[in-house]
Amino acid sequence: MVPIESGRLCKVVSKKHPKTSSKKRGEPQTMEELLSLYGGPKFSFSVGNMIKGKIIRIEPQRVVVDIGGKSEGIVAEKAFNEAGEFIKTLKVGDEIEARVLVSETKDGYTILSLRRAKEEAVWKRIEEAQEKQTPISVEGKGVTSAGVTVDIEGMTGFIPASQLGKEVSENLQRLIGQKFEVIVIDFDKTVKKIILSEKEVSEKEEVAAARSAIENIKEGETFEGEVTTIFDFGVFVKIEWGSGKTKIPLEGLVHISELSWEKVSSPNDVATPGDKVKVKVIGKRNGKLAFSIKQALEDPWIKVEEKYKKDKKVGAKITRVTDFGVFVQLESGIEGLIHMTKIPPGKKLVRGDAVDVYIEEIDKENRKIALGLVLTEKPVGYK
Repeated sequence: MVPIESGRLCKVVSKKHPKTSSKKRGEPQTMEELLSLYGGPKFSFSVGNMIKGKIIRIEPQRVVVDIGGKSEGIVAEKAFNEAGEFIKTLKVGDEIEARVLVSETKDGYTILSLRRAKEEAVWKRIEEAQEKQTPISVEGKGVTSAGVTVDIEGMTGFIPASQLGKEVSENLQRLIGQKFEVIVIDFDKTVKKIILSEKEVSEKEEVAAARSAIENIKEGETFEGEVTTIFDFGVFVKIEWGSGKTKIPLEGLVHISELSWEKVSSPNDVATPGDKVKVKVIGKRNGKLAFSIKQALEDPWIKVEEKYKKDKKVGAKITRVTDFGVFVQLESGIEGLIHMTKIPPGKKLVRGDAVDVYIEEIDKENRKIALGLVLTEKPVGYK
């Protein structure tokens, strides 16, 4: 018992408080929430993070960015130099996206890179340049047999040999380290492929005239031309369109499948630079011509039934030896098969050998001829 002011005695009653929860509604539960409550940074940055911020200062050798953390972000030194051209397009107040290179220096800064933002800006300019067909500046990097590689603000582009003007083609090495203008003719952002044309700038008038000429050429027309270059996939042939002094030189591709009615393994087997050939226009796409040499000639299968009657004997040349028989060439573009069942046991047939055969059956629709072998001696074992 303890006395109270009134002089009355009162029994002290111990009041037991209910157990309180450590997670009251509204109370911060983590350090991040606590810092957020008192105005601290909402998160810390890790190397490699992509973050957004607002430019607050652009200085001669660095860009200062408000990144909403306990410190500012800066783009400096190597990161500043590699994004130099891109930085020239920025101003105070612009929002940018950057990658964290260093989460925090001893001075409390977060070091940033603008490489990805710069690349996105370059891709946007490349896309706009292609749409509007406006020239862009590039710098020569290297020369290959196929063309020239160039630098486009840190990205690599390629100019095929066919897209280089006559003047620069005389000495491609002089393009290395030099800046010049080109037109974007194709690009693929997913594989970072950029195809350019120097000729579209240096020979703008000639290219425009050629494009106009191609529009006037009709599919099915035939021309006399000259083989200029040979690749694994086909050959390029140069023709002239027009008459008199207005003749315009044009070039088109003859795909390997259109070189001959025969099967062609390599274009070098049937063509040589300087060869005079007749070509037929079989397609036009994106200002380019597709030619065919074989279609400029008569299809040998058209008159095959008139020329090769059943049981007729002809001389042929073995072109392929397979497990199921031997293929022979009757003439350019026409092959037939001697089935293995028609070849006597022990008879050896070799590619390149000349043989005599007779016609058994012709399937003109599917371009197949069944042949029999003319025997000049009694087969081994024959009684």
